[in-house]
Amino acid sequence: MSDILRGHLAMLAFSALVAGSFSLGSMSANHIDPAAFNAVRFLCGAVVVAALVQARGGFKPWHFRAPWRYLVLGGLFGGYFVLMFEGLKTAPPVSTAAVFTLTPIMTAGFGYLLLRQVMTARMALALTIGGAGALWVIFRADLSALLAFEVGRGELVYFIGCIAHAVYTPLVRVLNRGEGAPVSTFGTMIGGAVVLSVWGGSAMVDTDWMALPGIVWITLAYTSVMATAITVVLLQFASLRLPSSKVMAYTYLTPTWVIGWEVALGNGVPPVLVLGGVVLTVLALGLLLKDEG
Repeated sequence: MSDILRGHLAMLAFSALVAGSFSLGSMSANHIDPAAFNAVRFLCGAVVVAALVQARGGFKPWHFRAPWRYLVLGGLFGGYFVLMFEGLKTAPPVSTAAVFTLTPIMTAGFGYLLLRQVMTARMALALTIGGAGALWVIFRADLSALLAFEVGRGELVYFIGCIAHAVYTPLVRVLNRGEGAPVSTFGTMIGGAVVLSVWGGSAMVDTDWMALPGIVWITLAYTSVMATAITVVLLQFASLRLPSSKVMAYTYLTPTWVIGWEVALGNGVPPVLVLGGVVLTVLALGLLLKDEG
């Protein structure tokens, strides 16, 4: 199996696992401070990744050259997750997942600025179609809301987080010094935990952890392992093998996965008209993958 195909498979798994964060996150976001939650989440994720690294030969001194890199990457990734959970306090999961699909457009821009990765005409068309699909969902297929640009606070907060995510993706390659994805992921998790502990330190102390409802602990377990440790490994693995815009193209599948999660959790499905925007995002992904050939 080629490295390119491995990169695509990694991002397919990434999109499915990330989708669970939106549904579970919306159910727990109002029970705990986002910075406190994600600081603990990153620490738990770091433990999981450290075990993975040890099983594959362990850490080497050269893995931690220029440790400031991990503070930068961890700060960006941690900031993304804090703003995601803040947005989920008021925005529905499918809508925030649609905001996430705007990330490839921004990633392509940062990919050019940082790596001089140039988009083809087909990639530009795909990103445009995907962006249109995202806007369709964000504005609930309501043309008057689109024309008035009535964006909910939750969607706007999360969009700022997506900018951080878009910078993070090409920066993984820029700051890599030859470390494998698990090692780089561990550094990112530790860096993120440090930044978020400073950011939400008082909230961590003030939180009555033993009084939190079960859904918070379920979400913490899922996001720490499945949607943090594993997805960061997958994202960094793919980022070293695929152009940044193609890596983030898989975010177009997220609204579709989220709908599946919502149905499985008994939260219903969005209106039929809104589903039209989801179809456009899937079409955009198809165009981007075809461009690979």
